[in-house]
Amino acid sequence: MKKTSTRLADGRELIHYDLRDDTVRTAVDRRPLDPVGTGSEIREDPLLGDFVAIASHRQGRTYHPPADECPLCPSEGPSEGDRLTEIPDSSYDVVVFENRFPSLAGDSGRCEVVCFTADHDASFADLTDAQARLVLDAWTDRTAELSHLPSVAQVFCFENRGAEIGVTLGHPHGQIYGYPHVTPRTALMLRNLAAHRAATGRNLFDDVLARESASDRVVLEGEHWIAYVPYAAHWPYEVHLHPKRRVPDLLALDEGARTEFPQLYLELLRRFDRIFGPGEPPTPYIAAWHQAPFTDLGEFGVNRDAFALHLELFTIRRTSGKLKFLAGSESGMNVFINDVPPETAAERLREVASK
Repeated sequence: MKKTSTRLADGRELIHYDLRDDTVRTAVDRRPLDPVGTGSEIREDPLLGDFVAIASHRQGRTYHPPADECPLCPSEGPSEGDRLTEIPDSSYDVVVFENRFPSLAGDSGRCEVVCFTADHDASFADLTDAQARLVLDAWTDRTAELSHLPSVAQVFCFENRGAEIGVTLGHPHGQIYGYPHVTPRTALMLRNLAAHRAATGRNLFDDVLARESASDRVVLEGEHWIAYVPYAAHWPYEVHLHPKRRVPDLLALDEGARTEFPQLYLELLRRFDRIFGPGEPPTPYIAAWHQAPFTDLGEFGVNRDAFALHLELFTIRRTSGKLKFLAGSESGMNVFINDVPPETAAERLREVASK
């Protein structure tokens, strides 16, 4: 992997991650851009104890542009008047850049965009093993870099895929958020970790993984990774992908796990697209990496090494042509109701394995 860092016309950072070590990146962003102005603000909910990012400037972000105006495709043409995009080059492998419409900025954290491929019509599942490994390396590098920023306490790499999820750009891409605080979801996991250790002397992630590994909800398994539908899955089709050796973050993965990851993850994504049968549109999904925060966890009573890196992959589609909406119980009380038994979901995901 070769890494090349540059700046866009408005001062935002852009990083190329290339498969070939001899790739040279010299293109310059020729767009007449004004500096990015943001009004991100973090507000705490006094009743729930969580926080909300107020980011009114995002109302003006790019919304479902036609393919020939996609800002994540490579730029075209050497002269003024040609189509110039967020990537000032004629091609790329993987690119990461600061979001032009960030939810978090300055003292409130950082938001980045990850473009998985220059091919506008592709998806992550279409990548080769080498391309998927490059994305993993980019996630890892950005996690390391953002962890050193004083405004970042936790790094979250994720992909939203599909208009049903709310994606506003069709180009295959994901995002990385550097949160200024430990997120509510992670805080809850950390408190449960501490309570389980106090009650049993054992690690909660280890116990959960041992139980799931022996269940009929395992979807696929390799030497270094295992994927399963969790016992209490919230979503119609939900898979958790864990390294078998507990590590707190992407940086701690060994070479064996890094090499095997593309094979298992790409197979999972391809199975997701086959869940609902031939002729169905691509399955919308969210893929979310859970990593240990990079801040002091003393208030939670655990060390960050007790946390287990894992990826959660789920879709909001519950059956052909129907979505799972977060209605009264889910949105009002955070109590999920799942129409698809986890065992049934696991069986279906095994049925649609690649031949």
